Amino acid sequence: MVLTNNKSTVLGLLLFTAFFLQFIFSIQWGWLLELQQDQMYRRWSGLALAIIIAFQWLLSVVRTSKKLRKHALSMQNIHKWLGAISPLIFYVHSMDMGYGYLLLLSYIFFSNTILGYLNLDVIKNDSEALFKGWMISHVALSLIITILMIFHIVMVFYYK
Repeated sequence: MVLTNNKSTVLGLLLFTAFFLQFIFSIQWGWLLELQQDQMYRRWSGLALAIIIAFQWLLSVVRTSKKLRKHALSMQNIHKWLGAISPLIFYVHSMDMGYGYLLLLSYIFFSNTILGYLNLDVIKNDSEALFKGWMISHVALSLIITILMIFHIVMVFYYK
């Protein structure tokens, strides 16, 4: 595994580790926890997280569009950096992972984040089977995250 050329992976792994350390040891910033209790703050920070999740789908659009394909490499770079900071955005939205379907959403979100960090540029493997398996898993988890995110948004606004 080569991390020296993958600064986004290093940053992502650091932020991921920091999130789970604060979660495991119940380290909380009082001012942020207080903000997260405010309904409007949760909605705006949730919107930021939802926008980042939705924006991540742009890489698929760019890769599949003949007109946009020339931007795929730069879009992939943006995709990796947004994935790298996603634990921080998640933390800003919630220090907790929730329970029920929110816990499931959190587990899948972070599993997919780790899968993204350990992409084939990091693993340094040219296996076609590994690439297809990795890509199918990453996209499938992304789809589940998006569905659960939409469900979460509907529940938040329905049970206002």
